[in-house]
Amino acid sequence: MSSDNVPIEQAPNWRGQLVGMARWPKRVLLLLSDFALLTLALWLSLCFRLNTIYVPPSTDMALVLAMAPAIGIVTFYGLGLYRLVTRYIGQKGTIRILLAVGLATLLWALAVLMSGVTGVPRSVVVLYGVLAALLVWASRQVVGWILKGLPNVRPASFDDDRKKVLIWGAGPPGVALLEALRRSGDSLPVGFLDDQPSLWGQSLSGIKVYKPEKLDKLISRDGVKEVLLAIPESHRRERRSIIARLELHAVRVKTLPSMEDIASGRVAVSDLRPIDVIDLLGRDPVPPDPRLLARNITGKSVMVTGAGGSIGSELTRQIVRQKPASLVLLEQSEVALYEIGTEITDLVDKLPLTERPQVISTLGSVLDGALLRDVIARHGVQTIYHAAAYKHVPIVEHNTAAGIMNNTFGTRTLAAVAREQRVERVVLISTDKAVRPTNIMGASKRLAELILQAHADDPGAVTVFTAVRFGNVLDSSGSVVRRFRKQIAEGGPVTVTHPDVIRYFMSIPEAAELVLQAGAMAAGGDVFSLDMGEPVKIDALARSMIRLMGLEVQDETAPDGDIAISYIGLRPGEKLYEELLIGGETIMTEHPRIVRSKEPHLSSAVLERELTLLEAALSPLDVSAVHKILLRTVEGYHPETRHLDREPGMPPISRTVH
Repeated sequence: MSSDNVPIEQAPNWRGQLVGMARWPKRVLLLLSDFALLTLALWLSLCFRLNTIYVPPSTDMALVLAMAPAIGIVTFYGLGLYRLVTRYIGQKGTIRILLAVGLATLLWALAVLMSGVTGVPRSVVVLYGVLAALLVWASRQVVGWILKGLPNVRPASFDDDRKKVLIWGAGPPGVALLEALRRSGDSLPVGFLDDQPSLWGQSLSGIKVYKPEKLDKLISRDGVKEVLLAIPESHRRERRSIIARLELHAVRVKTLPSMEDIASGRVAVSDLRPIDVIDLLGRDPVPPDPRLLARNITGKSVMVTGAGGSIGSELTRQIVRQKPASLVLLEQSEVALYEIGTEITDLVDKLPLTERPQVISTLGSVLDGALLRDVIARHGVQTIYHAAAYKHVPIVEHNTAAGIMNNTFGTRTLAAVAREQRVERVVLISTDKAVRPTNIMGASKRLAELILQAHADDPGAVTVFTAVRFGNVLDSSGSVVRRFRKQIAEGGPVTVTHPDVIRYFMSIPEAAELVLQAGAMAAGGDVFSLDMGEPVKIDALARSMIRLMGLEVQDETAPDGDIAISYIGLRPGEKLYEELLIGGETIMTEHPRIVRSKEPHLSSAVLERELTLLEAALSPLDVSAVHKILLRTVEGYHPETRHLDREPGMPPISRTVH
């Protein structure tokens, strides 16, 4: 078996001792080795040129010849050749060796000329430079092979029980990933795949680069089990195209969170993760506008409600980067508040002293007007991002009173206090389910939008009220992605509500970034919608996730497949598809992924009357009255009649969360 890339901790003792030597002894060994090699190169050059076993004819000639290795050592040291890690010399190290030898040869030639000593043919100078470069470079390669093990020069089909992997992407990230794999020793890279024809057939660090069409042959010949993507995350469309091709093959596909981190050594191979929905979206990010991000945050006192939730927590992370004067985290879950408070405090502690905002963790509900008034007044809050909400459709559907109280009346309380305290701006985090809703959650969020629109319509208000509406975010609590991942790990079945259901998806960081920018563009009363990209068919998503785990979908065409898909029916109030706009005037903004909409709304008097009736219907809960009020106030509200008389507390029918 080849000794390919034996990790240092598993290598023979003498290897570990060599690697563990102090820096200066290792440099002295290299220096002595280089002196001997340069002397040998010069002597061989003279022997070849003069066709004899050369012996210096005089002391002066011997001194002139001795200057060559001496000048070489000084030049090597000055150009930092002895600061390179010998076992990872790489392409940059090779170039530095060539430059150093070339410069040393030139300096020696000048020294010979100035000394006045004759008898050194000009061809010897050239030959010396070539031989010196070859010997010094070869010495580094030999040392690297001794310390790391011999490179892979045999097909991977020999007896090696390590997992065979292919790396897709033969650029610098791919080479960095190869080195990380070699250091770990758990996997055996058997080749690179790349779309660049100029790379096909070449060898990088002893590993051959193949055209993608060779994938089937490599899988069958070498027993490849995994393909590792070494394509930067910023090239999402390219990654999506590659992933679509890999879906057709029975291999597990993994990637790394940051190829840049691999190159700098901050990420280990253990951080390799399965391909996720964010990789399947194929949506290249749009660089944010720094002016918009900072406009309502830098130097201001900012509050985030629901700060421990999926969106709220990401908002706080991004707000800290914009250097607020203070940041108030409002959260009603003690555990969630502790976790986000600790994380944000750790982030703040890493900032320069002059840029550290005050972080205030506040335990409480947006329904507590007295608490809101005290916190806003005491900390001079100027901007509020209102992310506190109950968002899970089946839970809110079966807990009508709690959902409406928190989502609708919590927003009413917050808006009233913010206006009273003359807060500069309130940005509501809304949802696509508020558009022509078929469930309580969507209706309660649309009412929250109407409340802010009514306040904004009042000429006496100085606070700018606005809402930002978007669809599903990836990997939030209750996300279908988490659910599918868990079901696949348990062997299935994967539960899908309906074969035709589609949803829009966006990453949490992108959503939070767009919320901050949209809020900065608000004039008051506007509803912003985020461009969610192309809709995703949930059934296709489930099948892709199964295949990219190296498994086969079990269906009528493959009865012996690994994971079955079970269709369990739409949940109460759930649509086959979601919408982002109700209607009205739609205007593009300065950001290509943010749309402004002036949507119809109710007057303050009418809305307040309906909210008073709704509040009365919630205690004790009168489901029929609640739905009648929602039908009058929420445009497009269309609940399923079979759920109108449902008793509170009944368990949800579906356990799958989209």
